[in-house]
Amino acid sequence: MRTITVAERRARLARRHRLSTPAGSIDEAVRAVGVLHATDPATVYLSVFARCPGVTVEAVDQALYADRTLLRLHGMRRTLFVAPLDLVPAIQRSCGVAVAAQSRKTYLKLLADAGAGDAAWLADLERATETALAARGEATAAQLSVDEPRLRTQVTIAPGKPYESTQTITAWVLFLLAVEGRVARGRPAGGTWTNTQWTWSPMEKWLPGGVPEIEEEEARAELARRWLAAFGPAPASDLKWWAGWTLTQARKALAAIGAVEVDLDGQPGFVLAEDADPVPEPEPWVALLPALDPTPMGWSARDWYLGEHSGMVFDRTGNVGATVWSDGRIVGGWAQRSDGEIVFRLLEDLGADKIAEIEQAGGRLQGWLGDLRIAARGRRHSDIERALLA
Repeated sequence: MRTITVAERRARLARRHRLSTPAGSIDEAVRAVGVLHATDPATVYLSVFARCPGVTVEAVDQALYADRTLLRLHGMRRTLFVAPLDLVPAIQRSCGVAVAAQSRKTYLKLLADAGAGDAAWLADLERATETALAARGEATAAQLSVDEPRLRTQVTIAPGKPYESTQTITAWVLFLLAVEGRVARGRPAGGTWTNTQWTWSPMEKWLPGGVPEIEEEEARAELARRWLAAFGPAPASDLKWWAGWTLTQARKALAAIGAVEVDLDGQPGFVLAEDADPVPEPEPWVALLPALDPTPMGWSARDWYLGEHSGMVFDRTGNVGATVWSDGRIVGGWAQRSDGEIVFRLLEDLGADKIAEIEQAGGRLQGWLGDLRIAARGRRHSDIERALLA
């Protein structure tokens, strides 16, 4: 059994994720990490910029909304991602179907408890919403709720409890339609790429004929192959966590693609059979990655690139903040202050040359962002971010 050291894992991370050598295109930058986290819309753009420094916001918009080579969708762990179109069927079938089933069950119980409707009522509302969207071609949630008033149905959650709340079901219906691959999120409704309110379109705008149907095991195998190409070598438990599968499902998917077992400092891991050769050390490098970037969020076992810094750069719910990297390791964090300045704090001594490189990277990012101010969305600030923004 071949042994792959921590040093080689870091070298693979640098090369595969296009952090030591820039990507030549948006497509290359996205495929380098499989998918981009999109819970925070800014992450999509900043993750591409970190790997393809010449990119513009307009170019990313073009790929997402004009060329439609990328699609924003819920998938692994019920998280929102941006994925290449050819990976959408695998994500939808291996992850989206289960998410949809569980969410539908939850929503139906809430509707029944409120006396608002049953499964047939919800299915009819979904069909009517699709019809209204098809008629408009593109619409916001507010516009659709005008066309289909039942979307404005309100449901009280946890009645009588201290945390009682009342919700309109518009978001529920659109979530179900999206996670089942029936509608797609389009441009942000507010006119800025950091907005979390979307316009919606029929899925056929991205995938004529809808999301292609594939078998569940085939879908898991394809998703495992893409993940292992970007994040291997790694143990099966990392794939289980990343995909939101059971360990049995992860192991079966790895077996289906013929993954080869390797030794990771005494722990079994896997690589693709065609990817087992040693990887040379890259040139020294630094990078400023945004919060929720796919690189630090790609593994559940993170000691080999995170060390003792977890408590400083991850929030209390397990989401990573904005991080500073050097030669395959997280070495600090960064933040953008209210005046636009990019500031960072290192968690170890790197020497004057590395600090100068990080300062230059921060200056490039500050210039790229210009007048735009980014904020934490869908997560809390990490401890190091809070300290920098205090």
